[in-house]
Amino acid sequence: MLSIHTKGNRSLLVMFLLIVSLGVCSGSIKANEIKPDQVESSYDIVVYGGASGGIAAALQAKRMGKTVLLIEPGTHLGGLSSGGLGATDIGNKAAIGGIAREFYRLLGTHYSQDKAWTFQKPGDYKNRRSKGAEAEMWTFEPHVAEQTFEKMLADHSVPVLKRQRLDLKQGVHKQQDRIVSIKMESGLIIKGSMFIDATYEGDLMALSGVSYHVGRESNATYGETLNGIQTRNAVHHQFVKPVDPYVIPGDPESGLLPGVQHEGPGGEDGDGDHRVQAYCFRMCTTDVPENQREWIKPPQYDPQQYELLLRNFEAGDHRAPWNPVLMPNRKTDTNNNFAISTDNIGMNYEYPNADYQKRDQIIQQHLAYQQGLMWTLANHPRVPAAVRKQFQTWKPAKDEFQDTNGWPFQLYIREARRLVSEYVMTEKNCMAELVAEDSVGMGAYTMDSHNQQRYAINGRTLNEGDVQVGVPYPYPISYRSIRPKKNECQNLLVPVAMAASHIAYGSIRMEPVFMVLGQSAATAAAQAIDANQAVQDIDYPQLRNRLLRDKQVLIWEGPRKVPPIRSAALPGIIVDDRDAKTTLGWKRSSSNTPYVDYGYQHDGDDNKGKQQVTFSAEIPEAGLYEVRVYYAAGSNRATNTPYTVISSRGAQTIKVNQRKKPNQDQFHLLGRFPFEKGKHKILMISNEGTDGHVIVDALQLVPVKKN
Repeated sequence: MLSIHTKGNRSLLVMFLLIVSLGVCSGSIKANEIKPDQVESSYDIVVYGGASGGIAAALQAKRMGKTVLLIEPGTHLGGLSSGGLGATDIGNKAAIGGIAREFYRLLGTHYSQDKAWTFQKPGDYKNRRSKGAEAEMWTFEPHVAEQTFEKMLADHSVPVLKRQRLDLKQGVHKQQDRIVSIKMESGLIIKGSMFIDATYEGDLMALSGVSYHVGRESNATYGETLNGIQTRNAVHHQFVKPVDPYVIPGDPESGLLPGVQHEGPGGEDGDGDHRVQAYCFRMCTTDVPENQREWIKPPQYDPQQYELLLRNFEAGDHRAPWNPVLMPNRKTDTNNNFAISTDNIGMNYEYPNADYQKRDQIIQQHLAYQQGLMWTLANHPRVPAAVRKQFQTWKPAKDEFQDTNGWPFQLYIREARRLVSEYVMTEKNCMAELVAEDSVGMGAYTMDSHNQQRYAINGRTLNEGDVQVGVPYPYPISYRSIRPKKNECQNLLVPVAMAASHIAYGSIRMEPVFMVLGQSAATAAAQAIDANQAVQDIDYPQLRNRLLRDKQVLIWEGPRKVPPIRSAALPGIIVDDRDAKTTLGWKRSSSNTPYVDYGYQHDGDDNKGKQQVTFSAEIPEAGLYEVRVYYAAGSNRATNTPYTVISSRGAQTIKVNQRKKPNQDQFHLLGRFPFEKGKHKILMISNEGTDGHVIVDALQLVPVKKN
């Protein structure tokens, strides 16, 4: 159960918070919003998309002395940053500079002046620096973020045109690989020298005729390991209990329950597909009754849609399926968590390329699903009482999203279209195997993909697609990844729907990074105007110097974790833990390095005797092999981890003290064992009787040379 410390009389607190909120709203400064008939004949830089990246681009264009127009298709500015994602996903704050850093410092200034802080514990807020003129705030209320964006734009007199959407059929007019003008649905035509697409969907990019991709590439496309279909890595937000997927339990002929797409994952691990990671709404809730709205039971509520959720509870998973993060003034930002939650898995595949009508249908379907989910969690008698109590305590905040009945105006579009340029950011960039030399910003977050499908297999329900693999340290993002190929368009920049593989985009797709890339895109656009060049031809050293002058962070000079050990560089046969057979309950981590390839697994020092990992390997030639294992040693590890080697001599168990470093090179030698040719079970690791965390990483088999 969430709890927030308070002092004094509760009714006075509630009255004070509401007065503060209303006072801020009524006294806020709005951006310079213009009407269609006030649009000028032409602009130096036209920015389409008023989310955080577009706002940073427009501000930078103005600072560069260029005429600029910011176009927002909807009614609100800020996108996800003001649309519910108040718990900023960062990775490493030191990698964020420029206008993005200014935004978080302005939020810090706002909250340093907010007397309501006396009612909170300092530790309630994520990563907040509480003192000093340069204090940032990385966790904030949606309406405060929107007001901050509005004020930043107003202070720079940036004209903002709202409620104008691109004509999706004839929205772009080009001449000789350059955009001359764009056309809105209303018929309004806007001319410019340079254009920046800062939308999550990449609509302007797509209409410009440049190359882009939707879905997951195969691992083979860019030489990756975490792209495409991912069943082995989908250990987070997964079903931990057997849950029957059929309408009539045990009867496949009765059909699959709503939310289960099909039988089987639809391919092999690493295969590319059309699927897009799940979307949801990032709700803002509060436990202050006077500032609450009730959960809505949507008119089209279908109980069958939540049958899988209820069966999951009845199977024994009694966790509350959401992830609320505390924010100022007794509010939360919430996100998806566990097997069945706010992510509407598998219901967004058409969204990226859809027209506005179809997108609206998808958005409304997501809204109805999530409203029905929350109502069910708060009210249904088959939901455990402790879970119902949590959802009856925390409800939508009345003073947020007031024109959309307390629900965010922005659906969380985690990915849609992605540009395909001459340089596509990939897993290799994230893992520091490749380093872009023309940096325009830094990525630092975990390679993070939410689930992309839910399927049935052997009478059970499973999720597929969730990947969470950390990066060793912040890495540079190439300028070439935010511009199209020159023969496709010479005056367009794409800082949001930029060129990255699915899994690399999972690391880059964070709001602070979009602001960083938006600012860099506008800087490049201004430079291209001044030099009368295509965006592909500008002088990068000049761009870099201006970005550094504007306090952008382009290279990482901070501490670095030891890079991962790459299996491809090791001798013998390597079997990574991702390719081993595991029982339920193992937890994947990449918090400690070095490790082999992409992290390791541990038992959480829990469920002793119930967790096991089995490694199999293809033996190319019968003979004697050294059997080695890798683990990251640590003080909380088990001193008696049992490794059972299964060889031609039978099974032999060796106990290893994982608090000590491996005994040979980087690996721990278990011994020499004979094996026959063919595929065999080689090694089993369990947590039976262990006295600490059991670590499972990689198996290495090295043939012993004959004398």
